[in-house]
Amino acid sequence: MRHLAWMCHAPQLISSPMGFAPETYLPDDAEERLKAWDCAPQLGPEVLTEPPARRLGHYFERLYECLMQDLLGWEVMLKNQPVRSNGITLGELDFLVRNPADNVVEHHEIAVKFYLGHQDDGQARPLWYGPNTRDRLDLKTQRLTDHQSQLTARPETRNLLASLDIQTPVRPRIFMPGYLFYPLDTPLSPPECIPVGHLRGDWLYISDLDEMNARGNVTAADGKRWIPLVKPHWLGPWRQQETPDPQSTEDALAVVRSAGVPRLFAVLERSPEDGYWSETSRVFVVPSTWPGVPDQR
Repeated sequence: MRHLAWMCHAPQLISSPMGFAPETYLPDDAEERLKAWDCAPQLGPEVLTEPPARRLGHYFERLYECLMQDLLGWEVMLKNQPVRSNGITLGELDFLVRNPADNVVEHHEIAVKFYLGHQDDGQARPLWYGPNTRDRLDLKTQRLTDHQSQLTARPETRNLLASLDIQTPVRPRIFMPGYLFYPLDTPLSPPECIPVGHLRGDWLYISDLDEMNARGNVTAADGKRWIPLVKPHWLGPWRQQETPDPQSTEDALAVVRSAGVPRLFAVLERSPEDGYWSETSRVFVVPSTWPGVPDQR
């Protein structure tokens, strides 16, 4: 439920006339329905009780379908529909939905992304990489705006939709919430294409964290506790009742050192009101070799 509620209001990582803001279409009773589903998940949509998909992108798609269909009340006409020409796949339509406000068919391309800003000496501008550096903000944004969202303008897609008795033209929309992570204690300007109110976090190298911990335990200091976040819990602020286990944090940091894999952590503080530990910020810890890609200017 926490993930679905976050999706309703999450800021996007893209500024575009095609941007889709679910909160502008939420029904008046949306908050009450979310609370009711939270109290009795078995009475809500199936996605609230089924095991989440192993891949975050697939889980995000299931949540989006729930948002559109069960919360907003929109008709989901197609989902993950491939478009082919002479046996070659040209692309895939994430969602085709009908907007009840004006009865127009909309094509929604969706993604949830987490990018870390990095700028080498002499580099003209920072580049924003995913934990897997094959993913990059500028490349993903360009593909979304120039290719994926324009798929319904192709004659092959129009023919496909006509064969399914779906009217065209179709209004393209993009939904890409997520976080940008800035290097800790190093000023870095956000990309120009990013809305001012985007969600933020920090990132640092494991070697720098080890040096900081040598002077005092950063991961458990000043009433704060770090915990590793495991997908799909990258979505939305984390909250828990039990006291965070410091061993889980140490184990996750050991993986960064040994396997060279970036890990995401939530920084928690205990609320004096209800005793719950709630996320106040989040941090990516990356290996010393990250991003490990050729210089790109």
